[in-house]
This record gives sequence, C-alpha cells and structure tokens, in this order.
Amino acid sequence: MNRPFVIALGLLFIALMAPGCASMSSSQSDAGWTTLIEGATGLDNWNRLGDANWRAEDGAVVADKGKGGFLVSKNSYKDFQIRAEFWADHTTNSGIFIRCTDPGKITGTNAYEVNIYDQRPEPAYGTGAIVNVAKVSPMPKAGGKWNTYEITARGSRLTVVLNGVQTADAQDSKLAQGPVALQFGNGPSDAPGGVIKWRKVQIRPL
Repeated sequence: MNRPFVIALGLLFIALMAPGCASMSSSQSDAGWTTLIEGATGLDNWNRLGDANWRAEDGAVVADKGKGGFLVSKNSYKDFQIRAEFWADHTTNSGIFIRCTDPGKITGTNAYEVNIYDQRPEPAYGTGAIVNVAKVSPMPKAGGKWNTYEITARGSRLTVVLNGVQTADAQDSKLAQGPVALQFGNGPSDAPGGVIKWRKVQIRPL
C-alpha cells in the first residue's frame, strides 16, 4: 500500500468521524441539564402567574405587556445551576427568581431575585445583583443585546455570572428550596416594563 493512498485514507477517516465527535461533544455539554425553554418552545413547562402576555415569537419566549407576571417552573429545586439566554430592552424590569417559597405569590422577600433592571432607581440592586442580598458595583448593562446568566445555588452560597463575569457572590440561608420563575415587571413609577425575551433556559440539580 503506497504512502499517498494511506494518507488519503486517513484524511477520509478523520472527515467521516468529525461530525460524530462534534455531536458527542455537544450532547456531553448538555448532560444532566433539563431544557425548560429552547427557542420559541417550552411554555408548557411553566405555570403562568399574573397578566403578562407571554407568547412564542421570533425564536424566543416573549412578554412586553401587562401589569406584571411570571412564568413559574412546575418543579421545585434545592441545589442547582441555571443557564439562561435573554434579551432585554433598556427599560426592561425582569429577573430570575429562585427558591420561590410561595409559587402563587412571588416577591423579593419569599424568593431570591437575580435582577435584570438597567434603570432600577437603586442601581446597587439592579442588573447582576441579588436583590436585598448581594449588591453589584458597577452595575452591568443588559439592554439591547442577548445576554447569558449562569446562576448557582448550592446550600447557602449563591453566585451569579453575567456574560462570563461574576456579578454576585453571597452567603444566605433564608430560603432553601422552591420553583424558579421568570419575571415580566413594571418600570419606574409603574410604567409598562420593556420587552423581555428568553431564548434558552436550562437547569440541572447539584
């Protein structure tokens, strides 16, 4: 068997194996994760609370009207990680609420609120912060672009990473378990909040 033929055969083998390797890598990266929203699908994984006009639109789950509301997960979680891709307007008041102890009435005191709110009157608890638990300084801006939140709750330790940068790291043991919730809220002085879009939301237990 001559050398050029062996080289060609080897290159052909590599070309045939590459797609399978890429697929395997992708599936391994999602191992253990439960996808709650993927593009415009996943509304059936949530209970609606409030009057926000949640809908599937343009490859995402979207809300932009109403006095406020939540998508509340049907399952409860204790120790976990969340990966969430979202798009927010500059005026958007939104967030991810975790360990919600009352899924029928979610507030910043009976859940941990990882905020998305570039125009919050008190910016220390704006985007990137855990409201009333961990301040952020300087506050990052999420408006007008796609962003990725990575949230980890392990025992009393809570960490938040926005677009690869850690924005909050806190110890707090008040709340131990509960559903997670995606918020559409009002802006300053109860003005309508800006649009919020969720493109991908995944969770995995720890």
